[in-house]
Amino acid sequence: MNEHFVSAFRKVGTFRIVGRQKQGGNVASYFCAQDGRVLHVVAGPVNAATLLREARWVVDMVKRSLSENKKSGKSFKAQFRQAHADRLRKEHRLTVQPVMFDAPLQGAKSALSYRDPSGKTLAPVLPPPPIDGPDVSLTEKQNAAFIASQDAARKTARPLQIVAGKGGRRWVLGNQGRVHMLLAAHSMKKIETIYGAVFEGILGEKVSTMPVEVTTPFPWVRQGRAVNVRQINVKLNALRGVQR
Repeated sequence: MNEHFVSAFRKVGTFRIVGRQKQGGNVASYFCAQDGRVLHVVAGPVNAATLLREARWVVDMVKRSLSENKKSGKSFKAQFRQAHADRLRKEHRLTVQPVMFDAPLQGAKSALSYRDPSGKTLAPVLPPPPIDGPDVSLTEKQNAAFIASQDAARKTARPLQIVAGKGGRRWVLGNQGRVHMLLAAHSMKKIETIYGAVFEGILGEKVSTMPVEVTTPFPWVRQGRAVNVRQINVKLNALRGVQR
């Protein structure tokens, strides 16, 4: 990781700390180019092996894309968006058409924006491309099994896990599947444009500039001990009065 990436972090939501327990909040890992354009995202907490695997995929894709760009002139953006569409098909068996041209972003006053509790605009809402349908290379048996698994998953899926498909069909996708779906249309955009669609649209959290709420900032200090400290201060002040 240290060979190819420089790590940084930023708080984009808020949470509570009660005693020594953290309540709420979430995490997303962004792999970006040097200018802050997003190549890949890992949505939610994962173990070290998973994060390392995704980091290696990004490094391999960058090398491959640079080589292909020199050979054919195919743009870096087009290759990464196609790569995310390919991973969606291979790993989640659903297909989308990658979007190669970017529409102008909505203005700051657009209703299609993520906002903090004060109403301040933080990031635009980015629509993912619609699902075309299951991978057409699936055999009849594989396709039947996939449809059955979708029907079963739909019964317990959270609302954010239901994604729109062409023809009005609804499909179930987990966090990483929806990342590939989103980045098939929006990879290589700046992180300040994408993070809202990940944190709210995929993880279901609320982007916010509010500080962390701490209900008991010093849980290890007992009330009795605090009283004793005040009593000691009173005694010291009394002693200073006697010395004078």
